[in-house]
Amino acid sequence: MPPKQTTTLDLMRHGEPVGGRKYRGQTDDPLSETGWAQMRQAVGDHCPWQAVISSPLLRCSEFARELAARHGLPLKLEPRLVEVGFGSWEGRTADELNIESPGILHQFRADPITHAPSGAEPLSEFHRRIHAAWKDVLASYGGKHVLVVAHAGVIRMMVALVLDTPLQNIFRLQVSSAGITRLRVEQDGDRLFPQLLFHGGCL
Repeated sequence: MPPKQTTTLDLMRHGEPVGGRKYRGQTDDPLSETGWAQMRQAVGDHCPWQAVISSPLLRCSEFARELAARHGLPLKLEPRLVEVGFGSWEGRTADELNIESPGILHQFRADPITHAPSGAEPLSEFHRRIHAAWKDVLASYGGKHVLVVAHAGVIRMMVALVLDTPLQNIFRLQVSSAGITRLRVEQDGDRLFPQLLFHGGCL
């Protein structure tokens, strides 16, 4: 039987990438200077973590590598934590999409399952890979305090797992650049008690 333990996960979204705000998805743009500053400022000199896990995309992994090296922490790049794929919207800004198809973003946010972009990763598949990664993180890092550097979609999906939020509602959650969301999971045998402690904060 698994031991009784508490695991804390701090989910940190990347800062601004080169090229500014757009539906970037799995496009691998690095952080801008502003993005680096946002992430460094959000963390400061704090280091309550025992390990760092990151999406392998540059806008997450480069900061994760710097932070882990500075504090001597183990780092794992987890490919299942890449952002949801936005298909034909990748590289497009919200203004471009709204000019081309007025109202399309409102429809997508209201029901991202029915109104997903063409060629996008289905939310059901995104849910499955994030759920699998979530379970493996809890199994491998049980009882520890871990920093997860990832994307807005990944953070939305992990919060949805904790709160049992329907998939069509996940875009109601705003995730700020370099914002930190803290989750706590109490495990008692085979039972898990996940909680959202705070969202969009800093240390």
